[in-house]
Amino acid sequence: MTIEITHTRREGTLIEGTSRGDGSAEILRLREYGRTQRQPFRWSRNLDCWYLPHSRDHATYTPSLELLAQRLRDAGFEVTLTIDNADRRSFSEAEQDREEKAEGQAERFGGYADTAAQNSEAAWKSSHEISERFAFGQPILVGHHSEGRARRDHARMDDVMRKSISERDRAEHWTGRAQAAANYERFRKDPGRTLRRLDKLRADLRAVEKWQRGESAKGSTRNPDDLELKIRHGELTEEIEHWQQIIKDAEAKGFKVWSKADFTRGDFVLYRGTWYEVLRVNPKSVTIPHIHNGVGQRVVRATDNRHDGWTWTAPYDDVSGRKSADEMQPPQAEAAEQQQAEQSTPSKEPVPAEKPTPMAAPGAGTNWQDGMALVLIASKNSRRSRKRALWAMTRREAQAVCGDPRTSGRSYMLTWTDRPGTEGADWEWVPDNGSLDPVLEDLGITPRREWTANPQDPAEAA
Repeated sequence: MTIEITHTRREGTLIEGTSRGDGSAEILRLREYGRTQRQPFRWSRNLDCWYLPHSRDHATYTPSLELLAQRLRDAGFEVTLTIDNADRRSFSEAEQDREEKAEGQAERFGGYADTAAQNSEAAWKSSHEISERFAFGQPILVGHHSEGRARRDHARMDDVMRKSISERDRAEHWTGRAQAAANYERFRKDPGRTLRRLDKLRADLRAVEKWQRGESAKGSTRNPDDLELKIRHGELTEEIEHWQQIIKDAEAKGFKVWSKADFTRGDFVLYRGTWYEVLRVNPKSVTIPHIHNGVGQRVVRATDNRHDGWTWTAPYDDVSGRKSADEMQPPQAEAAEQQQAEQSTPSKEPVPAEKPTPMAAPGAGTNWQDGMALVLIASKNSRRSRKRALWAMTRREAQAVCGDPRTSGRSYMLTWTDRPGTEGADWEWVPDNGSLDPVLEDLGITPRREWTANPQDPAEAA
């Protein structure tokens, strides 16, 4: 009888024409096949033939099938080998088939879990019924005519209790499998995960297009006339279109796809439950203060960075919200309460009485942005113990200067604070080399080189 080895993207790799006991099973079960050359063939009762797991929707590794065909011929079988990588199903069809399979698995695994739970309960009840004979601690009477039955009861009670525990573990296992299968579609269509998947697929498509043009991609080159490149290009195009439609459906339901155009320096981004001030806007992410600053905090500003200038990048697909700097300014009453709490907290280092560092909220009728702020310069990998101050100006002017993209570079950036601490102990003036004068001139700002603390609220001063 002839053994037929066939492979298509639509059906995968199938082996037909074998029979029980003909000696082919020993060859097919070797873990030396597939793209990884570590897979065995498996028997399918539904297909009534051997199949190679995970071979559908993929091009075959031809040398692996040629090796299998040669081994079967050496064992005395007549073998035919047919490979058609161009015969494939669309990605939407494949995804629909996977979703239907997951639904069937969820129902089937749920049935397994229910059966195991019922068996566990029945075994526990059986053990409990046996144990009622010894409810009052009746010992085994050695030499008595009841000794044999008592020992058998103890052995049965131990056996059924172990069965109850084993069935309970099986029920937990199948419950987990059923939940995973039921969540398959939601997991696959999660918008954040889908955006990351699209980035990878687009990168793969660009590589295929480079190979088709005869260029190098991913550190290698391929024959531009290779038929597999054309097939792979079609697959990637279909897959990208499918997931783009998923994102459009999510947007129609209210999901927001964030991008570089949505943020400017000084905005606040909601990242994993905490609001962080945006230090830099990148093509695929925003730079924020290190997430260690966000432990137990609702809002983390640039001036709250307690880790010596460490930063973190928040990818747009993991962003949950955005607010402007004005929207994040606290109300005056809340700011006054917060300042009062800060004043009541003892400082780690004593502060001279003649130079108080806390800054209270402005009084009623005063514009908060007209208060004074100190513009600081922060350098990458800086280990300085004191902050470095460049200018003193109003908070509004400080926001404009620090928000200008010309005031940040590869190794430095400007930030501002209205609570700098004590001059000499917490911060110090540094020379201004004049490199940022064009920025100040364009913004119409004349900075000062002396720091004057803002006046306290009269109610709080009293």
